Amino acid sequence: MSDARADRSRLDRLRDDWSLEDVGIHAVLYGFAILFAMPYFYMLTVSFQPRSEAIEPVPHWIPQTFTLQHYEYLFQNSLIVKWTFNTFLIAGTATLLILLADSMIAYSLSRMDWPGQSVILVIIVASFMVPYYLNIVPLFTIVANLGLVNSYLGVILPAVASPLGVFMLYQFFKDIPEEYEEAARLDGFSNFQIYTRIVLPLSRPVMTALGLFMFVYNWNAFLWPLIVLQDNASYTLPIGLVSTLNAQIYRPGRTMAMALIASVPLILMFLLLQRYLVRAVELQGVTE
Repeated sequence: MSDARADRSRLDRLRDDWSLEDVGIHAVLYGFAILFAMPYFYMLTVSFQPRSEAIEPVPHWIPQTFTLQHYEYLFQNSLIVKWTFNTFLIAGTATLLILLADSMIAYSLSRMDWPGQSVILVIIVASFMVPYYLNIVPLFTIVANLGLVNSYLGVILPAVASPLGVFMLYQFFKDIPEEYEEAARLDGFSNFQIYTRIVLPLSRPVMTALGLFMFVYNWNAFLWPLIVLQDNASYTLPIGLVSTLNAQIYRPGRTMAMALIASVPLILMFLLLQRYLVRAVELQGVTE
């Protein structure tokens, strides 16, 4: 009898905590989550199917014949390890430089006064309106004149100029209470010490979110690395994925296996940093 009463009390608490509206909202959210996860699940299953099974008109969501031949081919007969290293190097270095440069520029624009400050800010905001493809030719001309074609620096340096990062951090820095800065100046802190010891620690969530956005963007970058990098060994994963495609023989399992390898680091990074991303969104909503 006591167990029955305990079960009924638990059901009563669940009814109190979950209304019909809550159940409907969660059902819709889980439905969208399943819908968005279906392409990744299909990519996973096809990567373990032999070619004869993967090219059948009716797709198999569960492999009928499990195989690792696509992964064995990629690690034995392709440069996927080298391409993964190149992508990590380019995306990681570009992200660190973006965080350093954009945070310093945003701090200067938001917390310091100097001539032409408003003009620079207007130029940064106006750069959002310029299509990226219009910059390809002048950027390549500059990179070629500097002798950076077919080099990692040729890919990294243009990516550092990120107006999105400057504008995002500028909005956050402006909302930091001035009392922190005034108290630090009374203690004899310089502008650089205020930037490193007060502003950056307070900005950890938004800096982490920006770093995640920039890493994902540079990890998936295709057009600019394709233009600059001309050696097969210096390719990044997106370019390497396209280079493995054979126009005569379609191999979906091999393509899906490489796409899965390219997406796993991003998924793991998001899972590890998602609390910082949520915190940044919360802070942005509070400040606004």
